[in-house]
Amino acid sequence: MTIRDSLESALRAIAANKLRSALTMLGVVIGVGSVIAMIGIGEGTKKKSLAELEVMGSNRITVAPNWRRGQQRGASDSSTLKVEDVERIKARVPTVQLITGMVRNNMMIKFGAANKRSEVMGAEPQIKNIMNSTKMLMGTWFTDEDNELMERKVVLGYQVYDELFQGDNAVGASVKIGNQNFEVVGVVDYKGGSGFMNPDDQVYIPLKTAQNRLMGTKDRLNMITVQAINSELLPVTQADIEKVLFETRRSATGEELFRVFNQADTLAQIQTQSQLLSFLLAGIASVSLLVGGIGIMNIMLVSVTERTREIGLRKAIGAHNESILSQFLFESVVMCVFGGAIGVVLGAIATNVVAGILLVPPVINTTAVGLAFGFSLAVGLFFGLYPAVRASQLVPIEALRYE
Repeated sequence: MTIRDSLESALRAIAANKLRSALTMLGVVIGVGSVIAMIGIGEGTKKKSLAELEVMGSNRITVAPNWRRGQQRGASDSSTLKVEDVERIKARVPTVQLITGMVRNNMMIKFGAANKRSEVMGAEPQIKNIMNSTKMLMGTWFTDEDNELMERKVVLGYQVYDELFQGDNAVGASVKIGNQNFEVVGVVDYKGGSGFMNPDDQVYIPLKTAQNRLMGTKDRLNMITVQAINSELLPVTQADIEKVLFETRRSATGEELFRVFNQADTLAQIQTQSQLLSFLLAGIASVSLLVGGIGIMNIMLVSVTERTREIGLRKAIGAHNESILSQFLFESVVMCVFGGAIGVVLGAIATNVVAGILLVPPVINTTAVGLAFGFSLAVGLFFGLYPAVRASQLVPIEALRYE
C-alpha cells in the first residue's frame, strides 16, 4: 500500500464510526484548545501589565523605606526618608534629570453628594514629567510657587474626575480632602491604568501642602521618585543613589535602611513571572492531551480487536506488516491532527472571549499554536504506535479463526 492508500483507508475507518471517532478526538481538542487559550490569556495579561507600567513613566527609579527591616525591628526615625535625602541625591548623582520627594495616603475625596476614596499624592510639580502625566484633559498643574506657599490645589486623575464630576468641567471647583477644601486646577487625561498604583485613581497636591497642612508629616517622606537622563543610565543612576544613601543613611549595624528599584527591574520581574505562569498553565493543559492520547490508544486497541479477521484476510493475500502498521498508525495520527486543528480554532475563540471578560488584550501566540499542534501529532504517533504494531504482528491463520 502507498501512503495515499493508507490515508484513504484511515479516513474510511474513521468515517465508519463517526461518533466514536469524535469522542476519541475530544481529549485532543480540549488539550490543544486549553494550551492555546491559557498561554494566550497569560500573554495578554503580561502585555497589559507592561503597558500599565509604561504609562506610569519611563526611566523611573523609586526609593522607599526597607519595610522588611522595619517590621523585624520596629519602625524608627532612622528608616524614614527626609527632604535632606532628596537634596543629597540631587547634588551628588549627576545622571538624575528630575527628582521629587513624595508623601501619600488613601483618603476620601468629596464633591457635593459624590465621594470617592483614592490615593492622595503630595509631590513637587515635576512629578507630572516623572509620571508621564503631562497630557491634560483640562486645566494645568500646580506650580513651584503653589508648593512654596502651601496652596490647597489639586490635580485629579481621570477616574477620580469621572466619578466625582461625571464629565462636567472640574477646573475651579472645590473638592474636600480630609475635611479641607482644595481647588481643582487640572485633570490628567485618561492613561488606562488599573489595580495597585493606578495613575487614573490618584490625585496630586503640592508636597509642602501635604506635609504641613494635610498629612502632618513635616519633613518626612514616604518615598522619593527619580527620573534618570535616559533608560541606558538607569543602572548607573540606581547604583549611585544606593551609594549616597548607604554612606549617609544606614543603621548602626550597617544594614541598608532603604530599597532602591527601577522600572526595568519591575518589567523584568513581570516578564519572568508571566513566563513561568504561562509554562505552568500550558503544562496543566497538556495533561488533557495525554489523557486524550490514552483514549486514542484504547480505541485503537478496540479497533484492532474488531478488525482482526480483516487483518488476517489482508495478510493472507499478501499484505506486509508495514502496510498494516501504517494503516492503523495513520488512523491514530489523522484523528489527532483533526482534533488539533479543531482545538486551535476553539482555543483562539476561547482566548478572545475570556480576554474580553478579563479586559486584557487577546494574544494568539503562533509558537504556542505550533507547539500544541505538534504535540498533538506526537501524541497520535506515540499512543497509536502500540496498537499498530500489535495489528501488524497478528498471525494470519489465527486472525482468520478469530470470532
